[in-house]
Amino acid sequence: MDWFGAEGNGSLIAIRAIHFAATAITAGTLVFRAVMAKPVSGSGQAARNLLLRQTQLVAWIGLAITVLSGVIWLLFQAVSMSGLPLGEVMTSRVLSTVLNQTQFGLVSEIRVGLAMMLGACLLFDRIPRADWLAPAAAFGLTAAIAWTGHAGSTPGELGDLHLAADALHLLAAASWMGGLAPLALLLAEAGRDQHVAWASLARDATRRFSILGIVSVATLLVTGIVNAWILVGSFHALLVTEYGRLLTLKLVVFAAMLVLAVVNRFWLTPRLVILSGNELRLEPLRQLTRNTVIEIVLGFTIFVIVGTLGTLHPAIHFFAK
Repeated sequence: MDWFGAEGNGSLIAIRAIHFAATAITAGTLVFRAVMAKPVSGSGQAARNLLLRQTQLVAWIGLAITVLSGVIWLLFQAVSMSGLPLGEVMTSRVLSTVLNQTQFGLVSEIRVGLAMMLGACLLFDRIPRADWLAPAAAFGLTAAIAWTGHAGSTPGELGDLHLAADALHLLAAASWMGGLAPLALLLAEAGRDQHVAWASLARDATRRFSILGIVSVATLLVTGIVNAWILVGSFHALLVTEYGRLLTLKLVVFAAMLVLAVVNRFWLTPRLVILSGNELRLEPLRQLTRNTVIEIVLGFTIFVIVGTLGTLHPAIHFFAK
């Protein structure tokens, strides 16, 4: 199978996509938990407590998949670097060499430490300090991915700019795309329960998430332009290279997500008014839930594209003198 010019790397692309998605969901869920769930009080306390339990479960699942997929990614990366079969890599010193003598290995070790810190925060989440340590560890776990890709190999001051832009790009993507999973769970629960507490929580959380989405999208646009300028370099390269065409596809999928986000923010969210019977209007709630699920699917598509882009030479590589 030819993955847009990445033939033979299908397994590596798949595990990268899964890892990126799981990391984003872990970080995005913790942001959602801190911004959307914890501030709720009063009559919404019971709904808040259930939402906190749900988001903690999602964060645990996301962290477990992140760790497992990270180990598999390390093995696949060792195979790619050495050219040896997976079985030989696991029984030779290649894995130790990759861990101890490559930037990818060093970043992997740092990210393992951050994952352990995050796991401890989730385990002892009743400790007040864990409220900010958990999102901080998740953000570190996410931002460190920048050092495993093209940004990590860009030299000089341009490399510093590239790393900063890529790290911010990853954090913005995690906050928005990763937060869609707990939002979908909240909207689905509000549709099932239809109590005033869930109605208010769904309405307020959707509005807050919309604000977070606006900030995230603005950050994605700015940092995306910086990354494209460094890795593509010209409109011509965007059209004639595999990397450029795949990046264009990513932009198309991103635009589709943006359209759905605009519909959710300016059309459906204002219609989530509470009726006299203390219930949400069900039709806009169903539409909002459906759109959120579609956004999740489109978001994972972007992670697959990003997983592929990381295995290709940047477009500018073919035009560098």
